[in-house]
Amino acid sequence: MVWLIRKCTRCGKYTLKKDRCSYCGGKTHIPHPARFSPDDRYGIYKGMMRSQKNERNHNNNERKS
Repeated sequence: MVWLIRKCTRCGKYTLKKDRCSYCGGKTHIPHPARFSPDDRYGIYKGMMRSQKNERNHNNNERKS
């Protein structure tokens, strides 16, 4: 499936251009999340990375307070 719509990283507007935003000239990216599959071979590792990231963010927030 081909994703046509893109989002500008600088101004946040949506566009159909692939490389640059038609409004401000910023870089664009695909705003859609990756597909989910229950048979994902790497799902365990993604979950481990996500939990480590959340734990680090939680610890950093505690230190700032």
